[in-house]
Amino acid sequence: MAQRDFHHPYQPYEIQNEFMNALYDCIESGKVGIFESPTGTGKSLSLICGSLTWLRDHKRKTFQEGLNEIEDDDEPEWMNEYARREKKQAALRHRADFESRLEKIRAREKKTKEKYKKGEPHAKRQKVAATATDEDAGEAQFLLDDYESEEESNTKFHDDSHYTGLSAETRALLEQINPSLRDQDNATDDFPDELKIFYCSRTHSQLTQFSSELKRVKMPPAIDPDDGLVTNHSGDNPSILSEEFKHLTLGSRKNLCINPKVKNLGSAIAINERCLDLQKSGVSAERKCSFLPTKETEAVVNDFRDHALAKIRDIEDLGVLGKKLGICPYYASRPAIKPCEIVTLPYPLLLQKSAREALDISLAGHVIIIDEAHNLMDAVAAINSITVSLAQLRRSREQLTVYLRKFQNKLRGKNRVYVTQTVRLLDSLIHYLLGKNANAELDGIANIGDLMAGKGVDQIDLFKLTHYLQESKLARKVDGYIAHVETHQEPAGDKQAQPSTNHLPGTKDAVPTLTHLQNFFLVLTNPSKEGQFFFSKEASPDSVSLKYMLLDPTMHFKEIVDEARAVILAGGTMSPMEDYSRQLFSYVDPSRVMTLSCGHVIPPSQLLACPIIYGPENSPFDFTFGKRESDKTLLNLGLSLLSFIQHIPDGVVVFFPSYAYLDKCVAAWKRLKQPSKPGSESSFIWNALDATKPVFMEQRSQTHSASKPTVVQNATVDSVLSAYSNAVAAGNGRGALLLSVIGGSLSEGINFSDALGRGVVVVGLPFPNPHTAEWKAKMAYIKSKAASWGQNGDVAVREFYENICMRAVNQCVGRAIRHLGDYAVILMLDRRYGEKRIQSKLPGWIRGSLLLTTPMGELTGKLDRFFESQK
Repeated sequence: MAQRDFHHPYQPYEIQNEFMNALYDCIESGKVGIFESPTGTGKSLSLICGSLTWLRDHKRKTFQEGLNEIEDDDEPEWMNEYARREKKQAALRHRADFESRLEKIRAREKKTKEKYKKGEPHAKRQKVAATATDEDAGEAQFLLDDYESEEESNTKFHDDSHYTGLSAETRALLEQINPSLRDQDNATDDFPDELKIFYCSRTHSQLTQFSSELKRVKMPPAIDPDDGLVTNHSGDNPSILSEEFKHLTLGSRKNLCINPKVKNLGSAIAINERCLDLQKSGVSAERKCSFLPTKETEAVVNDFRDHALAKIRDIEDLGVLGKKLGICPYYASRPAIKPCEIVTLPYPLLLQKSAREALDISLAGHVIIIDEAHNLMDAVAAINSITVSLAQLRRSREQLTVYLRKFQNKLRGKNRVYVTQTVRLLDSLIHYLLGKNANAELDGIANIGDLMAGKGVDQIDLFKLTHYLQESKLARKVDGYIAHVETHQEPAGDKQAQPSTNHLPGTKDAVPTLTHLQNFFLVLTNPSKEGQFFFSKEASPDSVSLKYMLLDPTMHFKEIVDEARAVILAGGTMSPMEDYSRQLFSYVDPSRVMTLSCGHVIPPSQLLACPIIYGPENSPFDFTFGKRESDKTLLNLGLSLLSFIQHIPDGVVVFFPSYAYLDKCVAAWKRLKQPSKPGSESSFIWNALDATKPVFMEQRSQTHSASKPTVVQNATVDSVLSAYSNAVAAGNGRGALLLSVIGGSLSEGINFSDALGRGVVVVGLPFPNPHTAEWKAKMAYIKSKAASWGQNGDVAVREFYENICMRAVNQCVGRAIRHLGDYAVILMLDRRYGEKRIQSKLPGWIRGSLLLTTPMGELTGKLDRFFESQK
């Protein structure tokens, strides 16, 4: 096979070529891919070049096949050739017209930018008016509309816990934005729904980084003209040998809303509900949101679309563009989706079916790339899990009581029925948690029958009730009324006129508690095999809470896999990969699942990785839960670290299994001393560590600097890194020591390149606590699922448990090597790292440099020789 040209902006590494070719083949074959490429190997550019090269090739091939199908046996060949030529020229003219319009926008924006650099003022922006809201409408606005529908049971429900679906009014609004109804300038626009790459990552900051990489890549157009030129309607002859990518980034209302009074509500749920409220048919024109697209503003929507596609923009750019044009970017971005080639969006907008429907996204036949996918199973579970506390239940019950005291005589028909059912369900859940609060158990499984044991609750149709809560906006009405009463509290002499809410926490600008609870009501309808309810409590009074935890992510991800042409999970540390096949793709034919684990860009000689199973005096390192807190273990760990950092230059990062164990170690090292040497006085281990390298420490609430005894309260991750980096930079090789936590703020996404991370030390294995009710339920589920496949359930549980742990470890050790010229040592302290089964779960690029178990006395010499060889 001829070598593919992926149009990489640089000379790609060999592993990048391997990655891009595998990605291309995976998409072409319509497979599910699990791809691992270590951080620092140019993964983002490999994803861009591999997928978009396939996309342009596929479009080119498909178009050519369409031309070849033009064959009429009743016509002479020159007529068929003419028909093919005309079809191609029509497609080229359509694209050239669109490209020409976008190029004019780019030129206009460039000219404006140059004027600004010369000191000329910006053009005056369209005024962003503050839209009137319900705040000025009096108490009548909080009264529920009549609700007499009996069709709730026929409604389709979504089994996610964060309902973001569009109302019928919004759907009707979007249907008004008809692509075929254009102004005169855009009369030729009739965009097909282009084949797309949907690129998904966890945060908008990661998507912004991806967009920056996308700007580096240039590719030939999907349709090659015969002579490289085509004449458009204007008589111009624009070159179409290159074609800019049509890119769009999607966000939620919270990210894109430009209505000040709505955006200032803060929470995503509150913004969503207020936005939908302002679109309801009964809302007067002066109180509707003035930024919503309408038939009268189609030209502005088209202008927004063209500007959005004219250049690669991130989510903030779209917000600025919406303000400039005076049009809502959340809704105005919809018409830009069809002509796009690549759409970027965060996890929730892809993984939630209701969010996809709200954005009017179809995944059918398109390509899905999920980056940072080591978090995917946790993300699916988190999106579909929810926790409510006894305090939240009580607060909602009290707020509903205040609301009913005011409006109960005005509630009729179904409103009265469903509000009464809501009160009964709240009372049932409160009664259950009060009973658990009085028991000694700290956590356990909550049976749904016990949750629904209250008076009359067994007769409630939860499907109808949750539909009612979504349609009636009861939660928003109650929250709005409570805020209204608190704002307009009557004087003490007229307490009968206005119900007191002094005992209720303020709710203005916060997520309505009842809205949160209606999401909990929704998961009560989920199939029992998918998840489990739990109760848990802490030492403080009324700290008991209920949690629904999704146990099986399979069905919540299956629809994406079934619809898409291909799905690729990519990440820097995807190993061990078995869980993805078992937990997400168990129903997929194994021949359709493709895996790739790339090596690193560095040669093995630039990495030294070693399991350390013995401490000083050949005492085994056993960091199992029952043995890791003994003074002997803590002393051996402190002495070993002291030995390591004397032979590792610059910065050393140590990862501990938990914050609690890090605190335990620090406290022990401040009271334990080194063994004394003849003629010298022994010192505390902590002081000896700090004398060798200044020590910095990650904590949840504060950061210690041993070299500077001042404690900085509520220090951010950036401040810790800044202080550590400054110490490394100023140390002339002495460097610094950073004590961190596996799974903490510094274990993922932080760049410890070059001198910042010449050594990475992992202490123990971060296994989850298997004795919690949640983990017991998860293990029972894994065991039963394996048994249903005819596999050994105990083996499946052990594999899953170890894989969860080792993915966290692999995230930490992946911090060490960040580019081709980097080098580092990785030391893993625990006797279990000497086991082949555990070592097999490390990424291949680390296994390739893994030393055999080395005694402490020999290790220091190997460290010295390794760093000497790097000079």
